[in-house]
Amino acid sequence: MTRTPSIVDRIRSSSDGRVPFSVEFSPPRDEAAEARLWRAVREFERMGPAFVSMTYGAGGSTRDRTVRVTGQLAEETTLLPVAHLTAVSHSVDELRSMVGAYADRGISNILVLRGDPPGDPLGEWEKHPDGVEYAEDLVRLVRDLGDFHVGVASFPEGHYRAPDLAHDTRYLVSKLRAGAEYSITQMFFDVDDYLRLRDRVSAYDPEQGAKPIIPEIMPITSLRSVRRVLELSGSRLPAHLENRLAAAAGDGPEENRAAVREIGIDVATEMSERLIAEGAPGLHFITLNFARATSEVLARLGDKVGSGVAVPAAVTPARVS
Repeated sequence: MTRTPSIVDRIRSSSDGRVPFSVEFSPPRDEAAEARLWRAVREFERMGPAFVSMTYGAGGSTRDRTVRVTGQLAEETTLLPVAHLTAVSHSVDELRSMVGAYADRGISNILVLRGDPPGDPLGEWEKHPDGVEYAEDLVRLVRDLGDFHVGVASFPEGHYRAPDLAHDTRYLVSKLRAGAEYSITQMFFDVDDYLRLRDRVSAYDPEQGAKPIIPEIMPITSLRSVRRVLELSGSRLPAHLENRLAAAAGDGPEENRAAVREIGIDVATEMSERLIAEGAPGLHFITLNFARATSEVLARLGDKVGSGVAVPAAVTPARVS
């Protein structure tokens, strides 16, 4: 039987020297949002991303919708989906059930996250009484259940709960040693932060440092929106970019989104070009379920970026023990 391709397979399958790209979707909250999501899905399907990921609401708030939509991506499109799975608010039995539900839909690529607390993502994290404490525990749980390909999150600026970058590096390496095959970073806006993360991991453990660290990029289209996302993630905008965007947004009751968007597309393109030059294994774009901004960045990058899809592979369900 032909196995579902892994993410590492996909990002390393390009033979023409172009860097593959991938995109992140979010589970829709209502029918109108779902229609918008599927318009974006079909547009990206024509572009041939190496893979697509589907996020998971804080505290498991979108669990059923996430499973359903990710399953539809696997069954009704030519895209290779990566399902998010978080430990927060879930017992081990519930986590096993989730993994089984993904496997039943033919999904074997799972991005494992510790997850954010419901209500206040920056609030105190509490382990479920019958759950797992750390992301590395969830990596082991998923790997023990069957033939799954597991990725984890990494943090160019360091996770906001980590006391320092040295601790953050050890946490990431422990997840990779537990069986994760790659990591996708939290969004960032300073390429040097990504490069320093890559160097730290390689210096701490060269074997784990050889695993792909895929940078996540968000083309900014609204200053208000990106500020909110960053507030919830514990990340930041560099001061020079914050000032540039604030000047473009203006002082009126409504920001000048066209001016902000123009800068956002420029910055995402410049970051992508440098990441490609520095040997990033791929580019992963946050889409907010819209295709236009990412497609504009990809158009500007031209033939520097490819799909990472060599030959369409048959999909068979993962085995769950």
